[in-house]
Amino acid sequence: MSEDTIPPHDDGQYWNIDGLVRDLAAARARWRQEQRHHTEYGGAGFPSRGDISKIMMSLCGALFPLRLGPSFVRIDNEDAFVAETLQTSLSRLYGQIRLELYYVYPDGSAAQVDAEAARIISAFASRLPELRVLLDTDVEAAFAGDPAARSVDEVLICYPSILAIIHHRLAHELHGLGAPLVARIISEVAHSKTGIDIHPGATIGHHFFIDHGTGVVVGETAIIGNHVRLYQGVTLGARSFTVDEQGVLEKAQPRHPVIEDDVVIYAGATVLGRIIIGSGSVIGGNVWLTQSVPAGSNVQQAKAENQITSRIDDMPSHRVRRIIPSSEGESRGLAG
Repeated sequence: MSEDTIPPHDDGQYWNIDGLVRDLAAARARWRQEQRHHTEYGGAGFPSRGDISKIMMSLCGALFPLRLGPSFVRIDNEDAFVAETLQTSLSRLYGQIRLELYYVYPDGSAAQVDAEAARIISAFASRLPELRVLLDTDVEAAFAGDPAARSVDEVLICYPSILAIIHHRLAHELHGLGAPLVARIISEVAHSKTGIDIHPGATIGHHFFIDHGTGVVVGETAIIGNHVRLYQGVTLGARSFTVDEQGVLEKAQPRHPVIEDDVVIYAGATVLGRIIIGSGSVIGGNVWLTQSVPAGSNVQQAKAENQITSRIDDMPSHRVRRIIPSSEGESRGLAG
């Protein structure tokens, strides 16, 4: 009997299809009933991870047509390529956003869903030129921060961290505009491709660089300033989770670190909780840090207690400031 031979469908068959289908249907029904109190998605259809992955690669090509677009793109046809690609990819993204919104407005009309999806995609599209300028700063930071990089083109084409950051910048916009499920799918597409896990809710300033990158985790409420550099295996995570009276985890609570400007965090470091890493600090490899440190700190694993000149348990509220200024005039565009 070959491996592809189907077992006989008589009284001696190896499984009971009718029974399996019935029992699986009962299990699904039980789960859906039990989860009804916080179900957000899952009735008529989901945004498609496969479709969103293709949309994101198209948007990458539209943002950097000569480097991330197809090989036929040249200076003389790049505007036409960008126009056609944006028309197609934004239309498809609009459709994915509509699928998500049917669960935000379960009792709403198709017109209401269409109007909200139109608002989101219009705002998202209008932000693309500014995002391109912001992404230029990330490419520049990678080139300036890695002696192995021979050109900004090499960085853009070869570095997985740039792919992850492009996806994050796009996902972060959609997350803030009201499409968090589509945004989360985008972040997980990048995670699967690069090994870099950045939640779309995380706020990240300009000139952001992740060197190597595999194993980096950035949590939902993390705030990262300007000119910050992370190495592989860095975790910006939560230390504890608050629960409500029913024992259910409270969502979207500030629970991840605030990393101020010009901070470097080396490989394998773990920074947990709503703490502040002061500007200009250096966090050494494999450090486990759960308390805030002042500006200019140098924290090393072997002498962590001695290297920090002072520990700050309760940072003043003014330290958690808006750390992402307008990108206007801060960077030059790259050819690509």
